[in-house]
Amino acid sequence: MPDQLSAEAKHMRDFRKYNPTTFDGSLEDPTRAQLWLSSLETIFRYMKCHEDQKVQCAVFMLTDRGTAWWETTERMLGGDVGQNTWQQFKESFYAKFFFASLRDAKRQEFLNLEQGDMIVEQYDAKFDMLSRFAPEMIATEAARADKFVRGLRLDIQGRGSTSGQKRKAEQQPNPVPQRNFRPCGEFRRFQQKPFEGKVFVTNKIEAERAGTVVTGTLPVLGHYALVLFDSGSSHSFISSAIVLHARLEEKVKACRIEIGGHVIEVTLLVLDMLDFDVILGMDWLAVNHASIDCSCKEVAFNPPSMASFKFKGEGLRLLPQVISATRANKLLSQGTWSILTSVVDTREVDVSLSSEPVVRDYPDVFPEELPGLPPHREIEFAIELEPGTVPISRASDRMALAGLKELKVQLQELLDKGFIRPSVSPWGAPVLFVKKKDGSMCLCIDYRELNKVTVKNRYPLPRIDDLFDQLQGATVFSKIYLRLGYHQLRIKDGDVPKTAFRSRYGHYEFIVMSFGLTNAPAVFMDLMNRVFREFLDTFVIVFIDDILIYSKTEVEHEEHLRIVLQTLRDNKLYAKFSKCEFWLKHVSFLGHVVSKDGVSVDPTKIEAVTSWTRPSTISEVRSFLGLAGYYRRFVENFSRIATPLTQLTRKGAPFVWSKACEDSFQNLKQKLVTAPVLTVPDGPGSFVIYSDASKKGLGCVLMQQGKVVAYASRQLKSHEQNYPTHDLELAAVRRWLELVKDYDYEILYHLGKANVVADALSRKVSHSAALITRQAPLHRDLERAEIAVSSNDPYLVEKRGLAEAGKAVEFPISSDGGLLFERRLCVPSDSVVKTELLSEAHSSPFSMHPGSTKMYQDLKRVYWWRNMKREVAEFVSKCLVCQQVKAPRQKPAGLLQSLSIPEWKWENVSMDFITGLPRTLRGFTVIWVVVDRLTKSAHFVPGKSTYTASKWAQLYMSEIVRLHGVPVSILSDRDARFTSKFWKGLQTAMGMRLDFSTAFHPQTDGQTERLNQVLEDMLRACALEFLGSWDSHLHLMEFAYNNSFQATIGMAQFEALYDKCCRSPVCWAESRQKSYADVRRRDLEFDVGDKVFLKVAPMKGVLRFERRGKLSPRFVGPFEILERIGPVAYRLALPQSLSTVHDVFHVSMLRKYVPDPSHVVDYEPLEIDENLSYTEQPVEVLAREVKMLRNREIALVKVLWRNHRMEEATWEQEDDMRSRYPELFEE
Repeated sequence: MPDQLSAEAKHMRDFRKYNPTTFDGSLEDPTRAQLWLSSLETIFRYMKCHEDQKVQCAVFMLTDRGTAWWETTERMLGGDVGQNTWQQFKESFYAKFFFASLRDAKRQEFLNLEQGDMIVEQYDAKFDMLSRFAPEMIATEAARADKFVRGLRLDIQGRGSTSGQKRKAEQQPNPVPQRNFRPCGEFRRFQQKPFEGKVFVTNKIEAERAGTVVTGTLPVLGHYALVLFDSGSSHSFISSAIVLHARLEEKVKACRIEIGGHVIEVTLLVLDMLDFDVILGMDWLAVNHASIDCSCKEVAFNPPSMASFKFKGEGLRLLPQVISATRANKLLSQGTWSILTSVVDTREVDVSLSSEPVVRDYPDVFPEELPGLPPHREIEFAIELEPGTVPISRASDRMALAGLKELKVQLQELLDKGFIRPSVSPWGAPVLFVKKKDGSMCLCIDYRELNKVTVKNRYPLPRIDDLFDQLQGATVFSKIYLRLGYHQLRIKDGDVPKTAFRSRYGHYEFIVMSFGLTNAPAVFMDLMNRVFREFLDTFVIVFIDDILIYSKTEVEHEEHLRIVLQTLRDNKLYAKFSKCEFWLKHVSFLGHVVSKDGVSVDPTKIEAVTSWTRPSTISEVRSFLGLAGYYRRFVENFSRIATPLTQLTRKGAPFVWSKACEDSFQNLKQKLVTAPVLTVPDGPGSFVIYSDASKKGLGCVLMQQGKVVAYASRQLKSHEQNYPTHDLELAAVRRWLELVKDYDYEILYHLGKANVVADALSRKVSHSAALITRQAPLHRDLERAEIAVSSNDPYLVEKRGLAEAGKAVEFPISSDGGLLFERRLCVPSDSVVKTELLSEAHSSPFSMHPGSTKMYQDLKRVYWWRNMKREVAEFVSKCLVCQQVKAPRQKPAGLLQSLSIPEWKWENVSMDFITGLPRTLRGFTVIWVVVDRLTKSAHFVPGKSTYTASKWAQLYMSEIVRLHGVPVSILSDRDARFTSKFWKGLQTAMGMRLDFSTAFHPQTDGQTERLNQVLEDMLRACALEFLGSWDSHLHLMEFAYNNSFQATIGMAQFEALYDKCCRSPVCWAESRQKSYADVRRRDLEFDVGDKVFLKVAPMKGVLRFERRGKLSPRFVGPFEILERIGPVAYRLALPQSLSTVHDVFHVSMLRKYVPDPSHVVDYEPLEIDENLSYTEQPVEVLAREVKMLRNREIALVKVLWRNHRMEEATWEQEDDMRSRYPELFEE
């Protein structure tokens, strides 16, 4: 440990030998902070300081506020000084003392730098100071010189080098003083005697004009320097500016210069030069056996210690020149690259009062200073205190000398105007100064203690949204800003002593209303509303001391402007002309830009948001959200975007700045920059509110005539996050009904695919769609084919002969010899030509298998042949792809087949399960529904999802058999619980027959399915009405159901069960139900031996690229019909791969196969489950690639899926596939 401490102490001692400066953390001069950090990095570079020691040295040189800042920053970064990297220190330092917007401002200042009134020496110093912020603009010495010269005054540029600034090198030779050698890298020290001799140098302009010198930009002392290879110089030199910048005040020996990838040492003498940084003379050229080829501008090196090499010098750089328009046009015609730029004068034009129409007639409204005390008005400012309040007095803080001088001046001005007077009041508030935007100081009184005990005035300030809603149709605007508006209202005489304040120069009190008083905005708003009451919301908007006049035409605006100015004159209210604007097409008002197009965000006001550095505390997050939230009506999904930030502000939440917070922070800033223009609502017009809800929040958009008026959103409350989707949608509607309940409105439902606005929180895009078509070259081929084969078509041969004879007007001949009918090309009956045309129109990449009607209309526009429509329909019906993939558009096949009516009660029963119910206290989640098909009476048996088949058999014996005996048959829906071998065996032992429904057609047991729906409704009603667990009310539900009227039997189930009645109503009801069902069905029959397709579906929940299941085939086959089972069921000849599937199918699952000789049916067996569904499973990863987006990379894999061919492989996200199918990536 002592050795370690000794090493650290030694390092600190060496560091302090360089006399580093301290930094006190002042924010007044950010440039000084940047220079301080740069000086430290220069010292670190020559000390070869390790990264872990740089932070310790920098922190050692911090004082005052700088030390306090680092203590806070260190806690945020975590760990002690030794654990923080130099990069972290620099980022935090720049964020606090030299942030990005300031660097950009300095860079812009350098780009705009001109000499102006400065002398050359001052201009040169400022050029060097600012050039550090735009290094890319002066990457070479030529660019640096060009920039420097362009900034000089024109008279100095014209004098050139002959009359410019004198160079010491061009004067009488000066001795180089004796210097101590400073090492550059690992060098040694020595003493050098004064060097004396003549130095003849050339400047840069002369060198370039000569064209025979060799120059280059090379790294020297860690900086790129402009180097001159000069065989006429006896020694080598370095510019004093480079030495001073690197803090090297002595001659440099063995300094390393990198040339053409080779490092060569050189001894350099310090010399004042402006045009070149380094001159390499004969002393160095001779040592390295270098020769200069001036014509080729090359230097050939043959050093003794390394291989020979050459260095290619830089060519001649020309300053920008003005060329004629003719020359420019010639260069452009030759393909020369050009850049078009425009120069805009951003200087504000001074507008005088006399130049403004109408306004010039009211000069007394715009005085340079307030004429004196305001008159006594209808309203005067009063300060009402809470009962029992005693006077409060606080002393002012100490001020700097400059502040005291300014205080004395401003106090005297207020006294001269009569706004304040000396006071003997027991009250006293401290004074302070606040810097304005223009740099001047504003005197403020700290009335916080007085405001705490003042009764608040609740006069309402207008909502910003309500103000802008009045601007519908306005195109001309003027804005008037009152001069010291608060000082134009008197304070009640009895309340004047309460405004007293203490200062270094005495005790004073205000006679007029002062800034900082809590009720000042409300009282002044009351005054302005009284003054402009009859004009408000007609052509005037007032917000405290801001007045906006708006009109639809300039003629109207002239009248409105006169009315407002006359009103100000009559009430002796005065405005500040320099802050007023008149006759504008768009105006900045209350942080917004108002124009005829609507209201948008003022870019100058959101600059504070966009330049906001990353918040480091909860209070900074709240400040950012408060400022950004002012413009939330412009930001779509504001609440959703801000969710990660608002979660940080919740009570008890730890402050952890995550990636989601950073994304939210940056996204909000970007949204404000690109905020849209919101239309101003038209009062008489109708509005549309689109609402949306998701797991992240509620939102809506107010629209009128297809344009957005405003966005609104909020986050979900804690209990709302548990709502199901449909309840959230209702919550969104309920949320906005609170706002529109006082209006006449109508609620309409928009389908999800139609309601684009709701799905994206009201992004509604209106555009006209253009159909882009490509004319295939087949048309020209058919024209030639028609001419070639028309002689083989007797009908067309006949028509052509008549046309040539002028007897067939309806069949003209085109200019290229083709036969036309109604301006359409006649197609011969040749099968090859017609088949090619039909194939192109149906199955080409430009048609994609249209239906017969669409295909016929497409062909009809250009072609004609006899029986065209019928042949197109036949061609489409025989298409194998269409038969396999297209959904049937007819009514479902198979008329309803009624079951036979039972002969006695509880002989024939049906049963089903209701699953997925909320778990009760006894663990029940299932209801077993058992129904008598004759009396429709039912029993509801609660159970658990974990019950085995034997357990259900026990329940069946105890709940059903003990009451009604053993039934003859049971109708089930082929559920796994019923098809188990154990359950079948139990039924057989009891002498029952288990009638299975037709494969995959649950409608067979429609009676139980309907009862399930009734029971589910009863469960919902019971849960809402009686609360508690549903199983405790199940017996009441069973009683209510059996005791209620049943339409199919014309009485209650209990009546039918315990008193034998007529069975006719059952027949009538079944017949009526059959007729109802047959309305939505069609009769379809097949014969034995026919071939049909079988309907299948991909397994629900299995998604490929979010929509792959939608593209899977709907039908497989075809398969031959072996036997007809009843009126609407058929047995199919299934392949061995479908042995697990029941081979009897309802007619609605079948589609007739239309054969064609061209079909090549290659049945690829699918692994189909017994419910006729198949699971999409990946088989192999074929390829990988990385997709580059703007801010991230996405890894993709090409996946081959089971049941699909190689060309049907899809690209999927690798991360998603690894999480769902990890076995696919196992080696």
